[in-house]
Amino acid sequence: MAMLNKLRPALGRVLTPIGQAVARTGVSPNMITVIGTVGVVTGALGLFPRGEFFWGTVAITAFVVFDMLDGAVARVTGKISPWGAFLDSTSDRVADAAIFAGLMAGLLAADRRPLAYLALYCLVAGAVVSYAKARAEGLGYTCNVGIAERSERLIIVLVATGLDGLGVPHVLAGALWLLAVLSTFTVGQRFMAVRRQALADGASPSRVPEPSA
Repeated sequence: MAMLNKLRPALGRVLTPIGQAVARTGVSPNMITVIGTVGVVTGALGLFPRGEFFWGTVAITAFVVFDMLDGAVARVTGKISPWGAFLDSTSDRVADAAIFAGLMAGLLAADRRPLAYLALYCLVAGAVVSYAKARAEGLGYTCNVGIAERSERLIIVLVATGLDGLGVPHVLAGALWLLAVLSTFTVGQRFMAVRRQALADGASPSRVPEPSA
């Protein structure tokens, strides 16, 4: 179970009235998703490579919070659709990639190569965490396990990057190592969860694996 699961009901209660207010402006959930993603990508690729870790984190956090309203607006307007869900999930992957790519570029520019390579590993591991769940669900399995889901990964990397931008030593290195370990462990958890279900299912011939994209 994700560490933030217990906070999500409370967060939903806070976001619902805000979502109602935003919905009255005529802004659609998909518009919020696109604006939030563009904002995150712009902040990450525009500020992080220049070494502006603190202000980059401020900008990204603002748009991440804004992007969280898409679900609230969708619920209060009833505009919940498969396309909206697909757009939201895909946009999240784009935003995550931009954050870690921008961070890696900034670290390389500052000649902090070991941390840049670690950020690259975290980017790849995070993508595998998300893909493992999506692929498992596409095959009909449940894959909700994991100690480092997207919310946790974002909090860890953004808090650490912002503190690094303020000159706090070692915090970014510690956070990236922690994130690398947690992401790797989460991938293992998801592999094992799906394997258990596959074995219990008896490798039924009715489950025909689809070709990978």
